[in-house]
Amino acid sequence: MHELGLAAEVVRIATEGCGGARVTRLVLEVGKLSAVLPDALRFCFDLAARDTLVEGAALDIVEVPGRARCRACGGGVELLRPFGQCSCGCSDLEWLSGDELRIKSLEVD
Repeated sequence: MHELGLAAEVVRIATEGCGGARVTRLVLEVGKLSAVLPDALRFCFDLAARDTLVEGAALDIVEVPGRARCRACGGGVELLRPFGQCSCGCSDLEWLSGDELRIKSLEVD
C-alpha cells in the first residue's frame, strides 16, 4: 500500500510548513490517474499524523480529472484511464492533468 508512504510524506511536508502551529485542515489535490486511492490515503493519513502537529487535522481530497490534448488536432480529451483516444482517432495525447498529488492548502491554529 503506497498510500502510507504518501501520507507520511504529506504529514512531513505539512509539519515543516506549519511553523510549529497545529495543523487544522489540509486540502490535497489527487489526480484520478495517479493510482492513489483517496479512501486508502485518508485511512493512512490518520495513522501517519498520529503524535504530530497534524494529528486531528481535517483532510479534504479534491479529485482532479484526467485531461489531455490531442497532438494531431489540438482537441481536448477527458481521460478515465492512463490512455485514451481523441475524437479524430489519434491516440498521441499530451497529458494536462490527472496525475498530480499536491498539497493545495494548509490551515493552522
